[in-house]
Amino acid sequence: MGSEREDFNLTGPLHLTTIDWKNVDHRRSIAASLVQGVYMLERDRQEKRQEPQALAPPWWKFFHFKLISQLLDDVDSSIFGAIFEFNPSSSNCIQGMDESPRYVIAFRGTITKGDALSRDVQLDLHFLQNGLHRTSRFEIAMRAVRNLVAAVGNSTIWLAGHSLGSAMAMLAGKHMAKIGLVLEAFLFNPPFFSPPIERIKDKKVKHGIRIASSLITAGLAVAVNSSHHNNRAENPFVALSAWMPSLFVNPADHICSEYIGYFEHRKKMEEIGAGGIERLATQHSLGGLFMSAIGKHSEEPLHLIPSANLLINSTPSRDFKEAHGIHQWWRPDLHLDVKRYKY
Repeated sequence: MGSEREDFNLTGPLHLTTIDWKNVDHRRSIAASLVQGVYMLERDRQEKRQEPQALAPPWWKFFHFKLISQLLDDVDSSIFGAIFEFNPSSSNCIQGMDESPRYVIAFRGTITKGDALSRDVQLDLHFLQNGLHRTSRFEIAMRAVRNLVAAVGNSTIWLAGHSLGSAMAMLAGKHMAKIGLVLEAFLFNPPFFSPPIERIKDKKVKHGIRIASSLITAGLAVAVNSSHHNNRAENPFVALSAWMPSLFVNPADHICSEYIGYFEHRKKMEEIGAGGIERLATQHSLGGLFMSAIGKHSEEPLHLIPSANLLINSTPSRDFKEAHGIHQWWRPDLHLDVKRYKY
């Protein structure tokens, strides 16, 4: 038997007896549940649970989805993702069908139990080194996304992920957006690797640090681009601006909370008349600029995105585990502060 938190009938969003696809809370809850379904697919594999003992199926069947494909890591054969197809048997308890996805590609985060931990930690380290795009797991994920988009188009496909899985989904979404194919994305607790400026309590100090960082970054960007005669016809960062992924963050989760300050600072810089400086600074990282200055190519950091719907969970969390967990995102009493940032 699994833990109580793994059992849909004990901890799942059972309140969603009627689904309205136009309801943003329903859409969020279902996307998070499908990600939890991927976690449970891997846990079922580890524990050798098969139906009817398997705990994963209720996490998608309750919402009229069927599992059509599992994404397996080529190193340890763990299940890190899945493709679900919306397949309602009737529409009696479903509203807003024209807003529903046809397919959802979901990615789990790091699992601290079982034999997947070692490989997951390797992927976490690749993320910290800005090298997730070079891993075989991401290549498998990207191939699945491309193949599905080629088969059915991009308008009815959702991406969803949690923690490391949200980094995978974000990277896949950025790749597709750069070629003009926009996928709706639900990114839960997406990691943002940077100094923990958001944890500084003094707002003046925090804002001062961010302004200084923007000035330094923008200045270096001008210097590096000038020395390299960078006159590309299209700025890839600007090309991404049409993509508006939904980022679900918790202020008590230091892994993702920097997104709050990242976007708030951009708004404040606009308000004080320094929007041009910030629009340049937000496209770059100091590390990437340094690599460019010494003549080495550096991929843009994954967390740098021009536009987003930022949804901040203002419901108090008991501890970090709860603040970073996937379960919070289908709570019926969730209090969200919703902000839209368009580059």
